Amino acid sequence: MSIAYWTVAGPLALFYGYAGTLKTVRGPDRLRPMMAWVDRVPLAALRTLGVVEVLGAAGLVLPPLTGIAPALAPAAAIGFVLLQGGAIVVHLTGGDRRIGLNAGLVTAAAVAVWLATGS
Repeated sequence: MSIAYWTVAGPLALFYGYAGTLKTVRGPDRLRPMMAWVDRVPLAALRTLGVVEVLGAAGLVLPPLTGIAPALAPAAAIGFVLLQGGAIVVHLTGGDRRIGLNAGLVTAAAVAVWLATGS
């Protein structure tokens, strides 16, 4: 993979690894100051989302590093595009118009897809 891919995918993986870990181990009370939407989803869904984010972060990094199943890297990036699309919907339907971070993440994930596919 190219330096450009790592420049985009590295920070993206760090972000999702951190955010996913928080969603997996912290309770809604500790997440609420950072994520106002946590009260609108069941705890099981929040935990599942955290696990998906951690696995997606691993999918961005491990396949290109090991050379095993390298097609998983663009698949993980596509998953993050879809995830952030859903996040934008959740924010907007909840009356939260602060979607700048989500827009940046969907853009970064889309660039990672493009770079991972060699286009």
